[in-house]
Amino acid sequence: MQALSRRNVLALGGVAVAATAAHAATFGNPDEPPQGATNANSGSLSDPGPENPAVADQLPSFENPPATDVGGTPRFWSSFNVASKRVQGGGWARQVTVADFPISTSVSGVNMRLGPGGIRELHWHLAAEWGYVTNGSMRVTTLDQLGQAYVQDIKEGDIWYFPAGSPHSLQGLGPDGCEFLIIFDDGEASEFNTLLVTDWFAHTPPEILAQNFGVPAESFKSIPLHDLWIFQGQEPGPLAADQAAVRSGGAPTNPFTFSLRHSVPVKENSSGAVRLADSRTFKVSTTIAAAVETIKPGALRRMHWHQNADEWQYWIKGQGRMTVFDAGPRAETADFKSGDIGYVPKNQGHYIVNTGATDLQFLSIFKTPEYHEVDLSDWLAHAPPELVAQHLNVDPAVLAKFPKEQIGIMPG
Repeated sequence: MQALSRRNVLALGGVAVAATAAHAATFGNPDEPPQGATNANSGSLSDPGPENPAVADQLPSFENPPATDVGGTPRFWSSFNVASKRVQGGGWARQVTVADFPISTSVSGVNMRLGPGGIRELHWHLAAEWGYVTNGSMRVTTLDQLGQAYVQDIKEGDIWYFPAGSPHSLQGLGPDGCEFLIIFDDGEASEFNTLLVTDWFAHTPPEILAQNFGVPAESFKSIPLHDLWIFQGQEPGPLAADQAAVRSGGAPTNPFTFSLRHSVPVKENSSGAVRLADSRTFKVSTTIAAAVETIKPGALRRMHWHQNADEWQYWIKGQGRMTVFDAGPRAETADFKSGDIGYVPKNQGHYIVNTGATDLQFLSIFKTPEYHEVDLSDWLAHAPPELVAQHLNVDPAVLAKFPKEQIGIMPG
């Protein structure tokens, strides 16, 4: 047998390194050192320590990420399912703000339920409020900057928008009340810390109340000394009666509600649909743009990013998997189900796959007047073919088949 010289040993070592590098750079497994379970010794994959199966089953991509995941990103998964509820006589609410979800600096979210007749008391916020009804029906009231009142009944799939400082109320209608999502255009805004009419009355001297409203101070002897927040009220009468009662100030030019569910999709095919509401179609909504997206089983919401705002997501039904890509490279995958929240910072690439057997539906919320999107396929299809071919080592004839439209949904 030939003796191994130092040169031969070094050469063999180089071959081994090259082989490892070649394995690491194979299609679908590009990183060094190799990532993912496919590159691990089977004995090293077990997890014999303490475990919470409910959490592990909810987030399988955290337990076994794709081999293409690399680096670390700020956690972009959260959930109302792990937020505590504040429960009162007329309903309940739970929220996720930047304090709970540090990546979400641009908006905060509230999940609220009002029973039949339940009232979210007259109040206003330092931030603008956007809402989406997920169940039941409700009556909303507000007053615009010209002193024009607006009263409307809305139901599942409808949205509303109140500019910052706009006084308003919300009330559940029979027979089932309502449940809804609220978005504030400020990551620190809290539904538990709002400007309430009962608070102001209770903290104003009676003589000032009397002078302000032009009635005797005795009129206010029975006002609540604590705020009501969410309380059980009487179910309101006919909508027309409430509208007539406030009509003296005139009607706002632009309505404060909009039927997103019944709007014409900006994208629809056999794989799903996307419906959009921003300041171009829902003119009063000057700080929030939103889309409700429905993805069929196995279908893919194509690789894309948003240039003008972070994306905050509320997963309404079904289940899916999202991967977010950033410079570094950094790529991370997470799983989502009903009640979960996702967040994608501005300009970070992402895609979503419906991993369930039923339709996936989620809301995408953006702190911006208009919805903008860059679709990866659309961009590459509109770049010179030879230029793209040199980047990807893909035949220009193949590139010619790439989809050439924005807001893409592809079949499974």
